[in-house]
Amino acid sequence: MNTRLRQVLPVAIFTALYLVPSAIVAVTTGNFEFVFYTGVLVVLGGLVWVVDRQITLSPGALWGLAAWGFVHMAGGLVTVPATWPTNGPSPAVLYNLWLIPDLLKFDQAVHVFGFGITTWVCWQGLSGALRTRGVVATPTAGLMILCAAAGMGFGALNEVIEFAATILVPQTNVGGYMNTGWDLVANLAGCVLSVLLIRFLHGPTTSS
Repeated sequence: MNTRLRQVLPVAIFTALYLVPSAIVAVTTGNFEFVFYTGVLVVLGGLVWVVDRQITLSPGALWGLAAWGFVHMAGGLVTVPATWPTNGPSPAVLYNLWLIPDLLKFDQAVHVFGFGITTWVCWQGLSGALRTRGVVATPTAGLMILCAAAGMGFGALNEVIEFAATILVPQTNVGGYMNTGWDLVANLAGCVLSVLLIRFLHGPTTSS
């Protein structure tokens, strides 16, 4: 088994171990919103595989993406006790759980984490593409702004996917305009934190 396969295979197994049971639970409970999201994650997994073949993502990025998928599926399928603080009359699932009452929901924390990871992947993609052209990328302010903007763009795409879910599925837990707004704010926070960490950890003169 080559080195790359040893890195990728555990991530793929971990993803399958939560994605297959999640799909079964979603189908058996009639949660068609998360049946839809399961299909989306399968497609995204294929896209990550294509990207990885081109630029070889770091193991940390692969595990981060897999973990994001895990908490996303858990957020919509795992119920919480009725006594726990949740967002109004919405379903008592992790996504509606207040981690900090009236300040931070589980959903928003997942957005911060997920689009922070996405921004990191964008940086790896950009620096990898430049490397193939003989250019060593450094995390300058301009490139960090570009990566953060790319992360925000993927965050907007996520909201489009959620909007599609509201059209295709009779009942969803997507939420209204305020929820979308706070999701975008959380996305921005994740993107900004990511580029700050990239800049701090790699420094202005170090490649990806």
